[in-house]
Amino acid sequence: MSSHQPSTLIYAGTFERVMDGKHRVTIPAAWLAQGVSEFHAVPHPSEECLIVMPPHEFQSVEERIEQSGAPAAERRKAIRQFYSRARAISADAQGRILFAQDQCKVLDLQGEIVLVGGRSRFEVWNAARWSAIAHQEHDSFLKVANLIGL
Repeated sequence: MSSHQPSTLIYAGTFERVMDGKHRVTIPAAWLAQGVSEFHAVPHPSEECLIVMPPHEFQSVEERIEQSGAPAAERRKAIRQFYSRARAISADAQGRILFAQDQCKVLDLQGEIVLVGGRSRFEVWNAARWSAIAHQEHDSFLKVANLIGL
């Protein structure tokens, strides 16, 4: 599969999976059917999950950091930290992604995990942690949904 940028790339849904002993997870076929099979995985800077980004999303991060308005030294440090924590990953012929052992260990990603769609990227969560977060975020979702008339 190609790693080009499809015009309507959307990662939506929540998928429970089991990560095997080699840290492989099967990605939803609908996500791979969008034409992207190469990604970058980066631990979220403030939440206990792994962010998985297709190439176009990953490449946009440096630009967003540069446009952030932060002082030059802070931008340089943020770029360094972001890229040093990132790992290139790709789906194999069976639609599985092999995640880096060090990232999985730090985030306790083993056994039951959850893939959570986030429109232009997706997240990988420890299943128990995701259950707690989803419950905590429910009221915020309801408030915003009501504000926008959803």
